[in-house]
Amino acid sequence: MLSAKLLQALNDQLNAELYSSYLYLAMAARCHALNLPGAAHWLEVQSKEESEHAKKIYEYIILRRGEVKLQAIQQPPNNWTKLSQLFDDVMAHEQHITKRILDLVKLAEQEGDVATQSFLRWFVDEQVEEEASVDAIVQRLKLVGDAPQGLFWIDRELAQRS
Repeated sequence: MLSAKLLQALNDQLNAELYSSYLYLAMAARCHALNLPGAAHWLEVQSKEESEHAKKIYEYIILRRGEVKLQAIQQPPNNWTKLSQLFDDVMAHEQHITKRILDLVKLAEQEGDVATQSFLRWFVDEQVEEEASVDAIVQRLKLVGDAPQGLFWIDRELAQRS
């Protein structure tokens, strides 16, 4: 069984993952409005991936005989005017989620819950990949600046994500 403290933290992380999905969907919608369909596609795939992360936590809580307590999902912003600004926010958000995951690992260690530590290892590895993937996009956007040809090229590249 999960400790009360760890159960609450996992429910909070479930909410954070659902918010991530919602945030990336809002970002995708904004990219559509900015006529950047490739970036929108990349973010839609990311939104789906975050929903899958939430589902993993949901199932784990149930597996450990904990009670899932869904919380309200905060409304995401929708005011991005540049793709570089948007992906800077994606990077900041991924770093925030990484910190949350690492805090969960520490809590599981403090609670002596080896099973949860093992479960969270997948999320730690996933966050390393997520940050590297987003950082590559951020670095490319810095290279091209506001050059329309560069943004067109990056948008086409982002459309290739499966």
